[in-house]
Amino acid sequence: MMTFSIALRCPETGHFGIAGAASSISMGARCLFVDHDAGAVITQHRTDPRLGLSALRYLRNGLSASEALNKLVGAPGIEWRELAIVDRNGSTALRQGAHQQPIYANATGAGMVAVGNILRNDRVPAAMVAAAVEADGKTIAERLLAALEAAEEAGGEIFPLRSSAIKVAEHGGFCSVDLRVDYSPKPLRELRRLWETYEPQKASFVERVLEPDSGGRATNSLELLASEEAAR
Repeated sequence: MMTFSIALRCPETGHFGIAGAASSISMGARCLFVDHDAGAVITQHRTDPRLGLSALRYLRNGLSASEALNKLVGAPGIEWRELAIVDRNGSTALRQGAHQQPIYANATGAGMVAVGNILRNDRVPAAMVAAAVEADGKTIAERLLAALEAAEEAGGEIFPLRSSAIKVAEHGGFCSVDLRVDYSPKPLRELRRLWETYEPQKASFVERVLEPDSGGRATNSLELLASEEAAR
C-alpha cells in the first residue's frame, strides 16, 4: 500500500492521534491503530492489520514502543512491512523492511513519528512532523490534518491519493474522533470537510458516552443538525 502516515502523543494531555493517506481504498481500516491506554501504531506497505493489533496488545501490557516492535520482528513477511509506534510515554520506534519499494522515508519528533513509502521524495515524512510541530497548541485533529496536507504539498506519494483517515483517542475504550474517506478523488479535502462538520458536534458525542444523563450538549447537537438540514 502506497501510504504516508503520522502518529503522535500530546505531552500535555497524554492523548493520542494518528492519521494517514494512501492511493488505495480504505487505508484507515487497515493501517491505523490507536488506544488511549496503550499508544498508536502504524502498519503499512504490504499491510498486515494483525501487526497493529498485536502491537497495541504489547503496549497495553506495559511494553515500550521499541520492546513492542522487537516482538514483531519475527512475524511472517516482516521485510515487506512498514511499522511505526508511539507509546504512552511518548517514546517512538519504527521499522521499514528491506523489501519495501522506494522511495520510503521516516521522521521523528517529540512524541511523534511519520513514515511513508513509494513517495515522490524523501522529505515527505519530515514535512509532516514539521507541520505537526508548527501547529502545536491546536487540537490533535488539526495538527494531524496539517501534517497530511503538508505531506501532499511536499510531494506526497507517486500515485493519486484515494483514501485518508484520522483517529484521536482522548478517553479509554473509544475514539473521540474516527473519520475516514474510503475512496475519493480528493480524500484530504474530503477529510477536512468531514472534520469541520464533525468538530462542532464532537463534545456532544463524547458527553453521550461519559455522561448519558446530561442532555445539554445533546440538545445543542440536535439544534445544530436541524439548522444544517434547513440550510440544505
